[in-house]
Amino acid sequence: MLIDPYAAGVDEVGRGPLAGPVVAAAVCLDPEHDWSALRDSKRLSAKRRTQLNAQIRAHAIAWNIGMASASEIDALNIRQATKLAMQRALAGLAPLPRLALVDGNDLPVLNCPARAVVGGDGLIPAISAASIIAKVYRDELLTALHQRFPEYGFDQHRGYPTAFHREQLARLGPCVEHRRSFAPVREALALKRDL
Repeated sequence: MLIDPYAAGVDEVGRGPLAGPVVAAAVCLDPEHDWSALRDSKRLSAKRRTQLNAQIRAHAIAWNIGMASASEIDALNIRQATKLAMQRALAGLAPLPRLALVDGNDLPVLNCPARAVVGGDGLIPAISAASIIAKVYRDELLTALHQRFPEYGFDQHRGYPTAFHREQLARLGPCVEHRRSFAPVREALALKRDL
């Protein structure tokens, strides 16, 4: 596939977790580099994602990360917060790309022309690269969050609603990084208030 250095791939990770930010990345790839190893981040092992993350950061023309915090997710809702994270990721690219290729079917308002691509993280190398950068970055954030709140096991589930995470949430109540607008967190808060 031909790679357009003036088109940015944009993708996000972290819509479903109960805690932590939603993270988006925007990447413009150098067509002179071999990007044939890129895949959707969900189809790669953690080790391979880390290797490709380093390669992307070293050889991409431009890349940037944008986030929306748990409190912004609560204030805006997850859909709008995801769009905000994408806007922030794209706004940090220099020069601004001529086109943004956004994974999915829900386009944020961006400061350049954009096209939504359903399944783009498996089809377009620049979107795959954005998927990898965002996933590795968010995983690192949740590992750091685990250092602050080890009892929740963020280093294992990355904030997703596993059985263990939900058990700890019910037992301990939420920490400051939990998304209070998400039903399991609201329920845990109500349970703590009733005790």
